[in-house]
Amino acid sequence: MQLEYRQTNIADAELLIDIYNASFYSDYIKYGECPAYGKTKEVMEKSIINYPKFIILCDSKPIGCISCKEIEKNIYEIGCLCVIPAYQGKGIGTQTIEFIKSFYKDWYVLTLITPIDKHENVKFYAEKCGFDIVSSEMDGNVEVARFILKR
Repeated sequence: MQLEYRQTNIADAELLIDIYNASFYSDYIKYGECPAYGKTKEVMEKSIINYPKFIILCDSKPIGCISCKEIEKNIYEIGCLCVIPAYQGKGIGTQTIEFIKSFYKDWYVLTLITPIDKHENVKFYAEKCGFDIVSSEMDGNVEVARFILKR
């Protein structure tokens, strides 16, 4: 299983919608809402411009995405890390976090939010990637945890 990462452009909007919808369908069903699910092409195009994204390719097949941007000097926010269900649990997310840490060489802090009751996400970010939970907040009707990783 060979992973590659390709920076996205506007032409990738529909592909990203398919990846996001496959990856976040279960969240949409569970919570009745999910900001990453059901985006229009126009919304995704704006997101590509405002939040740099990389398509995760496994053996040349697009199977996921990560978005990350600098929000302050040396502080980067991961807006989305998703892998389609058939490829989850294979270490792809861990390798993708390592990719981000090597791509943004000047990072001092990485931050992200995820639903606090998604135990697999909490375990992944805390145990496999070394992030700490620093706070929680409400996002709509979903309680989310703020994770921080410091170098």
